[in-house]
Amino acid sequence: MKNLLVPFYEYPAERPDAREALVRAAPRLYGVVLNPGSGSGTAPDPAFAAVSSRLRAAGVRVLGYAGTDYARRPHAAVLQDLLRHRDWYGADGAFLDQVASEPDALPHYRRLAVAARAVGAATLVLNHGVHPDPGYLGLADVLVTFEGAWDTYRDAPEAPPRTAAHTPGRFCHLVYAAPPAAAFTAGTGCAVPGGLPHPWGALPHALEAAR
Repeated sequence: MKNLLVPFYEYPAERPDAREALVRAAPRLYGVVLNPGSGSGTAPDPAFAAVSSRLRAAGVRVLGYAGTDYARRPHAAVLQDLLRHRDWYGADGAFLDQVASEPDALPHYRRLAVAARAVGAATLVLNHGVHPDPGYLGLADVLVTFEGAWDTYRDAPEAPPRTAAHTPGRFCHLVYAAPPAAAFTAGTGCAVPGGLPHPWGALPHALEAAR
């Protein structure tokens, strides 16, 4: 089942074993978020290009990371990140981070979604970290509706959105500081042992165990 969405933000040379584990886990991966430098970086990085090529050859979606600063980052800057991800790393999808959840930001993100599709993002993921206004469902393939620590996730499970469009596969939970037995309840997601300040420098428990 392809239900692991992995935001693994480590330089390839630092943990080559982890990159190999990701490639081997291809049948289980919904996608891997590529994040060379809090975005695409300022110049092509051959190490990230090689990783992206191997993942795509294994049939894994590669989602280029771009921050949006809750609708404050200019449209042109976000689009530049997406174009660089496509041109430098062959990314075939986009992962937009720090996405607003209020309805008044919908026009901004609708424009970004159209631009992302136009430059080749076959898969679009929006990371709100909370349940957004239902209007965002029409913009992306997957919405991240939880990002946070396991203690919060365990003690205050989120309620599903009250919308007829709700299907489990449309939502994603990203959980860090999680114990080995932790599991996410959305259609896609990731539960990692790492904690703050850099939780996404660890593989999901499910892949760490397979190394």
